[in-house]
Amino acid sequence: MTLFNFFFLIKFLKVQFKEKILWTAVSLFIFLVYSQIPLYGILSSENSDPFYWLRVILASNRGTLMELGITPIVTSGMIIQVLAGAKIIEVDQNVKEDRALFNGAQKCIFFISQKFLLSSKKVKKYWR
Repeated sequence: MTLFNFFFLIKFLKVQFKEKILWTAVSLFIFLVYSQIPLYGILSSENSDPFYWLRVILASNRGTLMELGITPIVTSGMIIQVLAGAKIIEVDQNVKEDRALFNGAQKCIFFISQKFLLSSKKVKKYWR
């Protein structure tokens, strides 16, 4: 069986509902575990929290792997998808250059949001 035939067959295979439920449950479990794993060097305190409502929406705790590791990636992906969906930026995913610019913009937004979250942690330390 050639690689082309393999990918052609995958296109027409139906995924069972039980398998979809299984993978959804596994993804949810991983998400919740990452929301509870604290990062080394980040101290959790009970002082005022400027990102409280973001943590409520994302079901994460302060200073966890989800907050500083995965949340900026998800946030940047959502922002860039909303911009493309609202036609604020024009992207043709069939054009290789547009895809590269789209991915580059997503990475830039990721680094900006991560630096913002990290700098808010540093500023918060001095406000105590």
